[in-house]
Amino acid sequence: MSPLDISLADLIARLDEELPGADELSRISEARLRAQTLSDLGDQLIDHYVSKAKQTGASWTEIGDAIGVTKQAAQQRHTPSAFDRYTNLNRHSIVLAQEAARTHRHDFIGTEHILLGLLGEPRGLAYEVLIAKAGPEQRIRDAVGEALPPAGKKAPRGHIAFRPESKEAIDQARRASVDLGHDWVGTEHTLLGLIRTDESPAARILRSLGFTSDELHETVRREIAERLAARDEQ
Repeated sequence: MSPLDISLADLIARLDEELPGADELSRISEARLRAQTLSDLGDQLIDHYVSKAKQTGASWTEIGDAIGVTKQAAQQRHTPSAFDRYTNLNRHSIVLAQEAARTHRHDFIGTEHILLGLLGEPRGLAYEVLIAKAGPEQRIRDAVGEALPPAGKKAPRGHIAFRPESKEAIDQARRASVDLGHDWVGTEHTLLGLIRTDESPAARILRSLGFTSDELHETVRREIAERLAARDEQ
């Protein structure tokens, strides 16, 4: 077994189990999508520890040596990004949004893909809030599915760009965190960012499911306050 407690055999077995009727060419396409997701997660793993190293005073030269690249390459690849304060669960939801775009063969990441990413991370507060208000999960997925553009002819390779409204939603998520006095950006803040981007597909979907920006803000504020209070009592 590898240090990650996962092997190639595990990955093959899971893909075969989830796609029992697929032909080999379809499995190749799915395997490539999953390989890209693993690559994205690997980049985020490195980013996490680069940030930790910078906090302890490590230089970019030292970090580059640890990665096996030049100082300049390390800076270019791992300088803090828009996702710097994102929690691990929220970073994962963004990776899942990228995967959703590839799965639907879209060459962009829209707010609807970000919403699918939140639905793919059941450990996040956003998922709990979504299900509590608009569940079951399939109902929400169906609403997103109806709003998705038609699938493209083939899955895009490499980097997939965020649409302008997705960039705005990401910015709104950071603002929501600041508004609530939090020093992190969690899935709950991303959910707030989506509904605050008024004309985005995700905002329209959320409104159709009965959400409003003010009510969602209050729900997140209350849930976080209750969780912090419960933690302090332990």
